[in-house]
Amino acid sequence: MGSRILTMKRQAAELGRIRTGYSRPNPDPKKGPIPVKSKTFVLTSHSRDYVAAAAELYGGQVEQWTPQRQSVAQWRVITKAAELRAIIPAGDPLNQANEKWGGGGCERRCDGETESISGKPCLCLAKYGEDWHERKPDEVCRPTSRIGVFLPDMPDLGVWRLETKSYYAADALAGGLDTVLQATGGKGLLPVRMWIEQRTAVRSGKTKQFQVVMLVPALPKLRHALSGPISTAAALDPASLSRAAIEAPRPDYRAEARGCRTADDVIAVWRRAADAGHGSEELLGDLKHIAEDIRNGVDTATGEIGHQGDEPGPDADGVYDVETVDGDDQADDEPPTADPAAASWPEVVPPGGGGR
Repeated sequence: MGSRILTMKRQAAELGRIRTGYSRPNPDPKKGPIPVKSKTFVLTSHSRDYVAAAAELYGGQVEQWTPQRQSVAQWRVITKAAELRAIIPAGDPLNQANEKWGGGGCERRCDGETESISGKPCLCLAKYGEDWHERKPDEVCRPTSRIGVFLPDMPDLGVWRLETKSYYAADALAGGLDTVLQATGGKGLLPVRMWIEQRTAVRSGKTKQFQVVMLVPALPKLRHALSGPISTAAALDPASLSRAAIEAPRPDYRAEARGCRTADDVIAVWRRAADAGHGSEELLGDLKHIAEDIRNGVDTATGEIGHQGDEPGPDADGVYDVETVDGDDQADDEPPTADPAAASWPEVVPPGGGGR
């Protein structure tokens, strides 16, 4: 059996990045590229094969591209997909920090209270106050969110890293992911939908436009998201959760009732059917007939008159002992005693029931 270095993170291989923006050349050669907010997802990778697969799947043209402050060219596709279906791996895949990058790499990385490189309290907050995030990007840190997801229809096993540097997106992404993690406890894979949403907000009398990445569980019903971890097969094919419910065999309540020994047992079968949403007028009528047969000593399997419990059966000649009843015990014009079990049958059929 193999062994591991306990301090290693054991992360899946990163195949590429999922971005919400790109840059285009600046007409002024003295200035840097112009950033563009994309209404669709942008996928980038060092591997042209991965980007080509993304272009075939999500639309767009494969092009060579060199990230800012880097010298190694990569590949990218500005897709036509405003929504992606992905799978969240087990654990908490979200990594967030306020970061400031320069020519020498990351200069600051802060959790909102403490800057980890210098060990000092948040520098941006100390210098600019609570609205520090509204300053220009070259003056302060940028709230950076990274989350690794599987794209199940892309080749190879590995994660694609979604990265955004929006202050507002950081809050929305964390809130959406926390909802997802609450459903699974981080103990299994979970399919999700991600899309780019355009929003506006008024700050200091000015309308600010921004975009956020929304992330929600991609499951047929809310109950599936709140019922705990699901199987890997269900994560790959969420629709199977609904198909399993539809295809699940319905109990044969009539057969169960025919196997009962008392009418009360048959009533219990009806209640079980009604609670499961399988009740119907037809089923109720059939079960009442079966219960009546049992009360009358009829064999529900053959339809023949039999005997129940310790009641005497026929003699060798097929003759039953007859017990006479004094006429004074019950007058001919007196109505028969009401069946005490009749009130136990629910007459209202639960909605959604079928007849079988």
